[in-house]
Amino acid sequence: MINLNCKAKGFRTKHVSPFKKNKHYAATFPKTKSENDQLVSSIYGAGIKLTYLSDDFMKAEVQLKLRWWNKNLVGVHFGGSLLVMCDPFYMLLLMNTLGRDYIVWDKAASIRFKKPGRGTVKCIFELTEPLLAQIREEVTAAGKKDYIFDLHIIDEHGEVVCEVQKTIYIRKK
Repeated sequence: MINLNCKAKGFRTKHVSPFKKNKHYAATFPKTKSENDQLVSSIYGAGIKLTYLSDDFMKAEVQLKLRWWNKNLVGVHFGGSLLVMCDPFYMLLLMNTLGRDYIVWDKAASIRFKKPGRGTVKCIFELTEPLLAQIREEVTAAGKKDYIFDLHIIDEHGEVVCEVQKTIYIRKK
């Protein structure tokens, strides 16, 4: 298990070296400085911080502190920042765990707000071995499939701020 403390420098910092060790690194993470800058600006520009990533890419955790640049007009988390917080992580985890024989794309997302987000919020992305086995089996049989992942963004008190539903498209190469 790795505890990360990534700054706005992006995924290519020495703190996130597990990406470089992974044999799928070239296929899943930015290859050029401009691609890296684009990923960094969309995630870290919103103030989102990757705080945890397991060595086996089965679990990641991100957090977002309430700052002046991600507040809306009424002083709570801007909904777009909450959605961006959930955007790439399931896709990246699946790309690294399934390997080069699969194509993985973010297809859709929806968000349902439950209460105003104040302070620091976090979201946990987790895969399991039975889920990966099921995905491999179903995609092998059908050739391609959409998977829906339900996420909860929670506040510092463990209360759900919003629910996000991600649709991920997976197919064999």
